[in-house]
Amino acid sequence: MSMQRTQHDDVILMTKEGYQKLRAELIKLRSDGRSEISKQLEEARSFGDLSENAEYHAAKEAQAKLESRIQFLESQLSKAKIIDNDQIDTSQVTLGTKVTLRDLDLNKEFTYVIVNSEETDPNNHRISVSSPVGQAIIGKAVGDEVIARAPRGIRRLKILRIEI
Repeated sequence: MSMQRTQHDDVILMTKEGYQKLRAELIKLRSDGRSEISKQLEEARSFGDLSENAEYHAAKEAQAKLESRIQFLESQLSKAKIIDNDQIDTSQVTLGTKVTLRDLDLNKEFTYVIVNSEETDPNNHRISVSSPVGQAIIGKAVGDEVIARAPRGIRRLKILRIEI
């Protein structure tokens, strides 16, 4: 029984768009990213003594960051389970739902798609399930009022609509 729970804990739920975005980034880093770092290392080597070569050390550091990001993306994608829109329950706020909220203090409406932290894109109204607003509304239903402790202060929100 604990074995099944461990396997389930390793699953990372993602929207189809989020999965495709991470996969595209991984492909780009594996090809263009590695190619660019390789050129930087080759150029830095041509400057001579590697022990005092700042360009070489900077390129090696960039290479380490790139490889770390590649490993992270590979790990995320290997654990990914894409949310099927047909299986999303819109009776409550869950990962993958589009939620319309009214800020009760500002009397303004906001619409967000609830995504995992890797898919977060506030400029496109995609907020993380682990963000203050995400945590406040997850599992709630239409008509519920919640309080979110956001970086800009406490927000009183009412859930108006939940859709796919």
